[in-house]
Amino acid sequence: MDGSRLLSDRRTFLAGAAALGLAACAGKSGRTKLVLGDQVHLLESKAEAAGALNDLPYDVQWANFVGAAPLLEALNAGAVDTAPAGDLPVVLAASAGVPLKIIAGSISSTKDIGILVPGDSRIRSVVGLAGKRVIVSSARGSISHYLLLEALKEAKLDRRKVDIGFMLPNDAAAAFAAGQIEAWATFGTYQLAAEQRGARVLRNGEGINSGLTLIAASQAALDNPAKREALRDVLARLRKASLWSQAHPADYARIFVRQTKVDPKLAALIVERQNPLLIPPDATVVKPLQRVVDRFHADGELPAHIDVASIVDAGLFPA
Repeated sequence: MDGSRLLSDRRTFLAGAAALGLAACAGKSGRTKLVLGDQVHLLESKAEAAGALNDLPYDVQWANFVGAAPLLEALNAGAVDTAPAGDLPVVLAASAGVPLKIIAGSISSTKDIGILVPGDSRIRSVVGLAGKRVIVSSARGSISHYLLLEALKEAKLDRRKVDIGFMLPNDAAAAFAAGQIEAWATFGTYQLAAEQRGARVLRNGEGINSGLTLIAASQAALDNPAKREALRDVLARLRKASLWSQAHPADYARIFVRQTKVDPKLAALIVERQNPLLIPPDATVVKPLQRVVDRFHADGELPAHIDVASIVDAGLFPA
């Protein structure tokens, strides 16, 4: 795969970043400033619910994105300092030359990734996708893309017999709800919302995906001594927030509703599936991630093979 295809959906990021002023620079009164990337407000809600980022000796700004592709593009552009994303988007970015390091991880349920069809669809199995158009969110190298390719191999269905397209998840969600998509490979909040509206899951990520979410930091932020120390403190606080949120899921869900305006019942389901403990980027993360990388590279979907250990900075995570 040509590395220029990395993070191919750039339609909204650069203009949006400029409009939001997401430059990772000095904060007020010359204090160190971190711009923390997020997806669907998951980390921000958790930190707010736990009061984890109160009384900081540095400034923090949150930057929310609809998917891993634009978020990692922001990291590459220097508009955010950190990017929480699924395993393969982070590796794909590194494989294409984005200067980043994995500084933390978490493991969620692999049921949180799925290939969906409308409730009244005649498609009853992955084999039934032959000749159909399947939309993947959000881009090549996403966790949903990996699930689809592996599910096709499992079903002994040649990928060339499936018309695969890519859309950002919010756009795909609207198209799916309007009946414009025959099948949709998606994840997380978008998957749960579709299931709540009657979508059926043809195949989830059990036995295929790793369930890993990674927090990547830009090399520029890691090389800045002040930002590095701030990142070390942020990780310690986010670790405590993840512990707190596991002990207080209802409180976390309430803040999530306030941040996202989703239905409270949906928020409860999201928190149930997406409330993992933040863990260090040790062997628990590196080994399963390397297995996924090796397989995805063998499929020709990575610009270059990656030794996962070489893109890990374990020195920031609290002991």
